Amino acid sequence: MGAADRVLEIERRGAAAWLWLNRPEVRNALDDALSGALARALAALEREDAVRVLVLAGRGPAFCAGGDLARMERAARLTKAAAQRDAARFARLLYRLHALRKPTIARVHGVAFAGGMGLVAACDLVVAAEEAEFCLPETRIGLVPAMISPYLVRALGARQARRYVLTGERLAAREALRLGLAHECVPQSELDACVERLAQRLARAGPQALARSKRLLAKVERAPLGPGLADYTAGVLARVRAGEEAREGMRAFLEKRKPRWTE
Repeated sequence: MGAADRVLEIERRGAAAWLWLNRPEVRNALDDALSGALARALAALEREDAVRVLVLAGRGPAFCAGGDLARMERAARLTKAAAQRDAARFARLLYRLHALRKPTIARVHGVAFAGGMGLVAACDLVVAAEEAEFCLPETRIGLVPAMISPYLVRALGARQARRYVLTGERLAAREALRLGLAHECVPQSELDACVERLAQRLARAGPQALARSKRLLAKVERAPLGPGLADYTAGVLARVRAGEEAREGMRAFLEKRKPRWTE
């Protein structure tokens, strides 16, 4: 493991891989090394059949304080083409996290600001500690939450995203739960247990069914209701139902046993 990879720790807990952002001295601010290590880890773990769930977490006092401002100040002096390439790397990381075939859980404590809030919004499920806070401070320093905006709109809804993007005000964990950004809000002492319960529940599902469900949701999320969408969803079920995983799942249910993928 190279020095750059030490900014990200990978811990195996059963069928789940926990990815720990590991720059606690700067509240896990995202620099090139951390973003690159995370992108490599996502690509590698997606190929591991034994890994069924990915958990994104942060070492130290915070989940992630966003982009490293010293690095961003240097990036501001790049040529236009170089600046575009630089920004595109984080945009691709967010999309990889969002589109991962395996379910993802964000374990949030402390702060999740700016790009850190973007990482949270790109995950499938979010468990927040009661004292966690979210914030989009970009406009207060003359910036724009550009690459994270598609995920914020999907996670918060367009109207609430407009408020928090424009005002830069802090969003408490309980309010994040009410708005739908977080799925669970628990005391800090119960954070890991709650994440593990969700990870175990996800690991009991068919791995192909989870991947196909994620693709299905991405397709139907913005699709207009109509005959075309009805035909598409019927086709998805017809194809999946004929597959070996579905046949095994139905046999296991009828025979009152666990399906093979849980063994």
